[in-house]
Amino acid sequence: MGWLLALAAVLVALVVLVVVSVQRVVDDGGARRGAAGQPTTAVCPAEDNGEPEPQPPDGRVHAGKLSYSRLGPPWSTPMPETGVAFGKGVLIQSVEIERSPNQRWLAAVLLGELVAGDGFFSPRDGAAIVVRCVSGTFYGNSAVTRDDQVDHAMTVDGHDAWVIESQLGFQVPGIRATSERLIVVVVDTGTGTSGLFYASIPENAPQLLQPARQALGSLTVDG
Repeated sequence: MGWLLALAAVLVALVVLVVVSVQRVVDDGGARRGAAGQPTTAVCPAEDNGEPEPQPPDGRVHAGKLSYSRLGPPWSTPMPETGVAFGKGVLIQSVEIERSPNQRWLAAVLLGELVAGDGFFSPRDGAAIVVRCVSGTFYGNSAVTRDDQVDHAMTVDGHDAWVIESQLGFQVPGIRATSERLIVVVVDTGTGTSGLFYASIPENAPQLLQPARQALGSLTVDG
């Protein structure tokens, strides 16, 4: 009987060890990524917004290791922006397109350091997660349609990057615009860091799309 009890105890210990080991494998990989290779946890992890760094007087907007040529009027001066998940030290230049009693609708260009989050294994993964976050949270309770126009690798100043350009459709109460062009670029800036360039241009301000593209075209990796 003593040997049987001892054997039973060993078997229970082995079962517990196997269960714990399998759970660690799932938590370390499988739980974060579905069959299609997309993260399956929260759409937007908690924000980690640090203060933007002081801007040198060189006519450029700097955030993390990225910078672009500053846009002139009607674009605003670069201002800190704290509502971007994954973004740290984010700066925004914007143009107000519409105003309702409860909200302002902007054309925007943002730049920031990309805080590594669940699922950030490459610029491609990072860009995909940011677009999912934007389309899932930036438009309130409105359903958002997404038509990707561009989704491919690129380089920025010799660094690996990924760009997704998408036409988003929506119906936001009090806002006349029903779609806008979204541009997201994630850049591997080296030594385990990434940078984020983001632009959103409402359909009723098409003249602002070209300046946003010019800002993207002037993007460089500094330092």
